[in-house]
Amino acid sequence: MYHSPTAEAEIAEELAAVRPALLGRYTAALPGARGAVLTRLWRALVHEPLPWITGRATDAEGHTLRLADGRTLRGPYCDPYATGDHVRAIRLDRERYDDPARLMTDLAVPHAAAFAGELAGSVASLALSRADAEVSKERPGHDWEWEQRVVDGHPYHPNCRSRPGFSVADQLAYGPEHRPVVLLGTVAVPASECLVSGGWPEELRAGGDLLLPVHPWQAAHVLKRSAEPWCAARPLMALRTLAVPGGPHVKTALSARLTSSVRDISVYSVRASATLSSFATELAERTDGLLHVTRALGAATAHSPDLAAQLRESPELYAGPGERVVPVAALAATELPRSAEWMAAFTRLALTIGLRLLDLGVALEAHGQNLLVVLAADDTPLRLVYRDLADIRISPERLARHGITPPALTGRLISDDVTVLRRKLFGSLVAGALAATAGSGPALAAALRAALPGLPRTPDLAALCEEPLPAKALTLMRLSPETPGDQWAALPHPFVLERGASGQ
Repeated sequence: MYHSPTAEAEIAEELAAVRPALLGRYTAALPGARGAVLTRLWRALVHEPLPWITGRATDAEGHTLRLADGRTLRGPYCDPYATGDHVRAIRLDRERYDDPARLMTDLAVPHAAAFAGELAGSVASLALSRADAEVSKERPGHDWEWEQRVVDGHPYHPNCRSRPGFSVADQLAYGPEHRPVVLLGTVAVPASECLVSGGWPEELRAGGDLLLPVHPWQAAHVLKRSAEPWCAARPLMALRTLAVPGGPHVKTALSARLTSSVRDISVYSVRASATLSSFATELAERTDGLLHVTRALGAATAHSPDLAAQLRESPELYAGPGERVVPVAALAATELPRSAEWMAAFTRLALTIGLRLLDLGVALEAHGQNLLVVLAADDTPLRLVYRDLADIRISPERLARHGITPPALTGRLISDDVTVLRRKLFGSLVAGALAATAGSGPALAAALRAALPGLPRTPDLAALCEEPLPAKALTLMRLSPETPGDQWAALPHPFVLERGASGQ
């Protein structure tokens, strides 16, 4: 059977040269990686508003999708909130496909060829990540060790491990799941040519120059210049953000496409950094100690998204004695107990904070990478920590309603549109972080029902309970590059899935 030979063979060839001991495990991991990416792709085909799918039907055996050209796709039932690799094959008319790249190629819809290449890369990189995964039941001792446990990447994106432009050596050297130590460098730029937000440490100054931290991949492939060695750091899930042991987290510019977006640090983000950090820190004080926001320690740019850096506090600062701070995305990848009671408590905590801030006028992008939970010694969820404010949304109208002075910011962070605000929070927190932690629609529904008592009855809560859940249409976005910005899918509410499951 055909299996995207180019990407898979290219990685195998490189792996034989740079880490031959992994080659056998990589080859063995390929079928599972194809299934994992195919599972995510099938979810998108079933639930996203793709314009070339003109009809959908569901029966006891699964879903049937009718294409605009008359062909038919057929596959198993797809719970949009389920995680795991449960799809082994999809049928396009009478032909069976177990390779997501081949399926996308043969669908031959607009932009399918480029996306098929990304899917092939995602399969090969995911197999590489799984081949090098460390199996351990011991609890990590540091924040970056938790993040190394997230081997499969985004739980719902077909490009969960797509890293175009990264060789095998690059992935092994910089991917957090490969547990590397990365030597960050600095590039000297005259202070007069830089925009600085907040403070900038003396350690990163030299005479009249600012020393901007630079990721080694960025220095080699984008800046095409050498950087002066600075310090060793551990990469986090975001790849471009690294933890300096005993020090801050450093967000570097990394102009590579990862999952959906080219990662860099915009001049806008640097300019807003200090104001946004101060505002969010003050707003978090209104949560009765249930939320901490990691503060920005400084941001600087040479007026270029390719040469910029941000420094922020480590979330570990917000752990008390015997406590630990765990990224939500890492919960499903560890041995932490996640009973129905634990899930209900975590959901109640997350919704209490998310809905409170939304009512005040701030929609967090609280997906599993940005959101962390502080756990007691017995794993009870106590508080939340939020990091990376670059994509929140702020409503001056809602803030004013509560007597809060809006921050002196303009641009994409600012919106009074209720749909924009709810999509930001519900899409990231409920359809993202909570769904992935619960692992299925019925489990998410049970957690939501258990969490509802005691939550303030606001219009936002009513919308959350009664309307379909928004989620980014990640595959639609990759297949419509001419349309800028986020695009959205309306997922069946988990309460509806719960009723359907009980009736079967």
